[in-house]
Amino acid sequence: MGSVRKASAWLGLVDDSDDERYYDDDYSEGPEPGDAWVTDPRVRVADQTAQDQGSRIATVTPDGFRDARGIGELFREGIPVIVNLTAMEPADAKRVVDFAAGLTFGLRGSIERVATRVFLLTPPDYQVVSGEARRGNSGFFNQS
Repeated sequence: MGSVRKASAWLGLVDDSDDERYYDDDYSEGPEPGDAWVTDPRVRVADQTAQDQGSRIATVTPDGFRDARGIGELFREGIPVIVNLTAMEPADAKRVVDFAAGLTFGLRGSIERVATRVFLLTPPDYQVVSGEARRGNSGFFNQS
């Protein structure tokens, strides 16, 4: 509908009932329920690829505590989640860490600090293998 026709319809000069021909049913349904918090289309593509391969690890960089729900939903599905809190305010980051600790305790998972303000949440059926023990015993690239 043109801008003149829209203005005329708003003023009541023209009947705007034939606007339905411009209506697209694809937009009426809204976003899919599971994708409500995903705003970056690259995340959705990577998620679909990982589902096809059968293994997924989610990386989440929340902006605030309101994004904690997305972390919880991923973890409840049995997906390991890397939570990067470097972009958050310290008070909100502490709340997210408290939420993640309660989430992993309640679902019998584990939480590990990977780096400063970066945490790994793993479901109970995953085992994290640390490379620290091998580093000291290996003679590979030994310069001494």
